[in-house]
Amino acid sequence: MNIVIFAGGVGTRLWPLSRKRSPKQFEKIVGNKSTLQLAGERLQPDFGWKEMFVSTNEAYVPIVQSQLSEVPPKQIIGEPAMRDVGPAVGLVTAILAKEAPTTPMAILWSDHLVKNDALFRKILKSAGELVAENPDQVIFVSQKPRFANENLGWIEFGKEVRHKNGFSFCSLVNFQYRPDRKTAENYFKSGHHAWNLGYFVTTPRYLLSQYKRFVPNLYSGLMQIQAAWQTGRYHETLKKVYPTFEKIAFDNAILEKLDPSSSLVISENIGWSDIGAWEALKEALEEAKDKNVTQGNVLLTDTADSLIYNYTGQLVVTIDLNDFLVVNTDDVLLVAKKSSVSKIKQLVQNLDGTEHEKLA
Repeated sequence: MNIVIFAGGVGTRLWPLSRKRSPKQFEKIVGNKSTLQLAGERLQPDFGWKEMFVSTNEAYVPIVQSQLSEVPPKQIIGEPAMRDVGPAVGLVTAILAKEAPTTPMAILWSDHLVKNDALFRKILKSAGELVAENPDQVIFVSQKPRFANENLGWIEFGKEVRHKNGFSFCSLVNFQYRPDRKTAENYFKSGHHAWNLGYFVTTPRYLLSQYKRFVPNLYSGLMQIQAAWQTGRYHETLKKVYPTFEKIAFDNAILEKLDPSSSLVISENIGWSDIGAWEALKEALEEAKDKNVTQGNVLLTDTADSLIYNYTGQLVVTIDLNDFLVVNTDDVLLVAKKSSVSKIKQLVQNLDGTEHEKLA
């Protein structure tokens, strides 16, 4: 099975650590490794480095090569322009459809945490076996919800359709992105909803057929790029065609239009967390809800339920803080209530055109 790890996002909600020049997936957020490195390492030893592809922005290819040097260089796919996730997934799918059209492929993301690595690998292998049996399907890997999360997508599943290696694979019913509070609480209690991680297993041939069906203009351009892959015309064709693609989310292009009868869902507790924002990182790492999460040289007094990250040699001291976020880098110190983290993205956008633009 081939594994595709997507590592092209900017990640403004983790500013000031995450910047345009070096987004969150390349920074040391958990321990001494980036989430990209963790994403590659958690797949070992069941999946080898030669089975991995990385999709990223062209500007970040050298960073990926330095952090995942075991991945063959030709399998690090650089996008010459940011055209959203629909074209990004399509590009890798078109390439793999030429290389190995019916070999199962898993789509994963580089800015997540997965604590139950062995279980995760077993699920991927089991999903791959099912897809090998029936190449014209998509299997979604989801997380059993830990709470009524309003900030994530949810996936609704029905009855068990297949049983494989001790796992239940159920029918797909529906998707819902960021439900309101009451709806999220109902989902959490239902027993038939899970967090939608954006992880799935399918074959390149089948997924590409869905691009042809639902986004024919995008498909046409992907075919031009595919024809040039592994030839001297590839980079020229990529730079000419890819920037012309409409910006479209993968959900809008493909996911919302998939035939549910060709899809399965597995929901297990793989210890998954989306650490796209500071409060999500705290939830992923905290030992208990009111405990602090720290990194670097810090000294806390009467501080609770806070995240204090210090990336400098300077000592950071906090006194009488509760429910706070403090992130100290060489050129920016951020202090905010955890409940105000949603304002970070807009703040970073507002830096454009100002004297602080280089800090974005």
